Amino acid sequence: MTAPQATVRPLALPPDRRVLVVSDIHGNLPFLQGLLKKVGYSSDDILIVLGDILEKSTGGLDTLHYLMDLARRNTVYFLQGNCEDVTLSFLRQAWSDEAALQYGTFWGEKCAWVYMAHQAGVDTRTPQDLAAARQAIERAFPEEVAFLRAMPTILKNDHYLFVHGGVPREDRLEDLTARSCMKNDDFLSQGYGFRRWVIVGHWPVTLYRPDIPSAKPLLLPDRHIASIDGGCNLKADGQLNALILPKEPGGAFRWQSYDGFPVMTALEDQAPSPDPLNIRWGHSALEVLSLGEEFSRCRHLESGRELDILTDYLRQGDGGTYCLDSTDYRLPVQAGERLAIVRRTSRGALAKKDGATGWYLGKLGPA
Repeated sequence: MTAPQATVRPLALPPDRRVLVVSDIHGNLPFLQGLLKKVGYSSDDILIVLGDILEKSTGGLDTLHYLMDLARRNTVYFLQGNCEDVTLSFLRQAWSDEAALQYGTFWGEKCAWVYMAHQAGVDTRTPQDLAAARQAIERAFPEEVAFLRAMPTILKNDHYLFVHGGVPREDRLEDLTARSCMKNDDFLSQGYGFRRWVIVGHWPVTLYRPDIPSAKPLLLPDRHIASIDGGCNLKADGQLNALILPKEPGGAFRWQSYDGFPVMTALEDQAPSPDPLNIRWGHSALEVLSLGEEFSRCRHLESGRELDILTDYLRQGDGGTYCLDSTDYRLPVQAGERLAIVRRTSRGALAKKDGATGWYLGKLGPA
């Protein structure tokens, strides 16, 4: 089967309207609603959704319905992400039944097509179920499927190019495959620079930093790239970002985020730790030196560093022990600052400040 080519559409952005860009919601409707409320979203704004509305949670269909309804009333533009392509690839049988069954079994109802098939009353446990599942989804969700299929791969104008994962160039975009633009891992590390600003999601920005875990949008003015995936629903400390485009091209970007964590006030100063470590996906192999009830002493195999990891962050895989995203970074804090509290422990709080995650060991009070 021939891979679909990228669909490119022109985009007009009137200068008198605020433009908000979000990406990688992954079915977290409360985060989306919280973020839109926080930025004061209204019908006067233009909203651009860079893809990955679906997958990784059971809330994908509800989130899709919410955005479809929003688009009926307001100016909303959508791009297809690789997680929308999961459903579309399943429906057009781009995957073998074996691959589809393996993916669907692993994710269960956090996979959008599995969830829709179950909602339509069809099982997805065996290869024989899949043909019936495709038919049932097409029959039960025609509006939703048509909406997903209508999403373009790229939106562009003279100043901006919006794409879920990334592109290698600004011309001949229609010659690119759609999937290469959506499932473009580690895009910033590929060294590209552009004339337009290229706005992408897909790759959680914390993966780019080996030192400090930070989920705030990553802006590279010298290369004209903005990467905005805050790890919503994928990271324990993830957030949903809204990038706010400058009123005039060449102006300063702004951003807001929503993470849903409770906020407390720091009562003591704390200096940042030198030489912090950000253990992130793809770089998280460990040797457990001492297993504890709350924390375990571990050696991070890639760096050779020893640090304490929350014991319930430890996982076992085919390659051995690894952990969820972890850090030994201590946040720089002044008394009176407000911190989002990811988790409180006997040793202090795992907290967030300005999108960065780290430890705060001082006393906390109410916000």
